Amino acid sequence: MAQFDVYSNPSKKSKVYYPYLVDVQNNFIADLDTRIVIPLGKASYFENEIMTKLQIKIAYEEQELLLMTPQISSIPRNSLQNPVGSLQHLQQEIIDALDFAITGI
Repeated sequence: MAQFDVYSNPSKKSKVYYPYLVDVQNNFIADLDTRIVIPLGKASYFENEIMTKLQIKIAYEEQELLLMTPQISSIPRNSLQNPVGSLQHLQQEIIDALDFAITGI
């Protein structure tokens, strides 16, 4: 598992709105049984709720998605199977969104 890998959402219930999860956990704490993830939500469901510094618009797999930083959570590591991609190229933007959520800066 690598930081910023993208996984299909294993939840049948929520994957309608949040088709993917981004693993944001640093590998220095890889021994935990959980991984810290941020859902990628379908932008069409959340258009009226966008906070630009907190929710990054991402084009992924021909979909417009939002990084739903306020919904950061942990998930059992074994729930995340094979990664379907990576958002490593957006590393700084994701870290900025997390920083904004924590510090407001």
